Amino acid sequence: MPSLTHVALVELEKAGILKFVISQNVDSIHLRSGIPREKLAELHGNSFMEICPSCGAEYLRDFEVETIGMKETPRRCSDIKCGAKLRDTVLDWEDALPPKEMNAASKHCRMADVVLCLGTSLQITPACNLPLKSLRGGGKIVIVNLQPTPKDKKAWLVVHGMVDQVMAGVMERLNCQISPYVRIDLFHVIFNQTHCIGERKYTKWSLRVISVHGEKAPLSFIKSVEISFPDRPELKVAVLQKQPFVLKREMLLRPLDILLKINLSDGCGCQFVNIDFPVNFEESSGCVNLDKDKVIQKLKDVTVQDQCCGKFSVIERKNVPGQKKELSTYAVVTNIVKYGAIAPIAKLSVVNTVAKRSKEKVDIRSDDCLMASCEGEGTMKKLRVQ
Repeated sequence: MPSLTHVALVELEKAGILKFVISQNVDSIHLRSGIPREKLAELHGNSFMEICPSCGAEYLRDFEVETIGMKETPRRCSDIKCGAKLRDTVLDWEDALPPKEMNAASKHCRMADVVLCLGTSLQITPACNLPLKSLRGGGKIVIVNLQPTPKDKKAWLVVHGMVDQVMAGVMERLNCQISPYVRIDLFHVIFNQTHCIGERKYTKWSLRVISVHGEKAPLSFIKSVEISFPDRPELKVAVLQKQPFVLKREMLLRPLDILLKINLSDGCGCQFVNIDFPVNFEESSGCVNLDKDKVIQKLKDVTVQDQCCGKFSVIERKNVPGQKKELSTYAVVTNIVKYGAIAPIAKLSVVNTVAKRSKEKVDIRSDDCLMASCEGEGTMKKLRVQ
């Protein structure tokens, strides 16, 4: 889950203050928290990302990709004109940094008025030398890290403190509110049926709960699925505990109400979600095709307003041509994190390496430190974070 610093950076980007983020992490949290892909360089890759080596398409997953070292994965590019085997994006030790990410990082560091180095030891080359590029254009380096770094002498300001506490002070000083983080996950429900004619009409049907990334992809946020039939108490409740979650039944052709209890994995903000899934075997449920971004934003707004997760919405429902198969795509709120005020530590160890009035560490309160870092600089037009 994103830390306070992750979501604070998102708010600064929305406010037009933060221009670019350079990350050495592979955890995908910057993307998941809301940093636009075009404003992010992931120098060491992303363990939740696959890339097509042929057309360059990127696929962000909700599960960790199985391999590292830019090896082939079990999936292919979904572009019908391509179809190449996908690769992971995480570097192995001997792999060179990707030029596309490195070039963008270098460019923005050269342009930056201020480069914030947050929670990094600045020891891994060549990434650790990127902030120095800002100095050639008159930019400044600010380092926030508990321990000293090899670049401290080049920095305009060094803060030895917890990044979350410093960023909480930054947001308070800028009067910029940190919104709750709402996590939304997607999954498919596929209902398939085959009608049989004997003495009485009956149907063989199956219901599958699968990942939107493919039937063989793991659903990391779902622990199990319980399927019950509220209007047919004589039918036994099915408990599906292994993926892929599949139930097969045979029964007479008559309307049926199905209740899906989606039991969420440990770490989610609620234990389960109940979804009504009515079935009329002889009539289509009708197609639904909503704007995905609008649905997700509405879910987020309602979740923040009600301060609880577990809400869901159908994004799409379609019939597969030539088959009695219906595919529904659901979006469900699996977590909400509220970032309350973080009490600043009594004193932070701060070094202003430019001001010659003192070469020793000076203990000042966190909000004073923020004043020092911005004093006389006016509005920061171009802020980059590493």
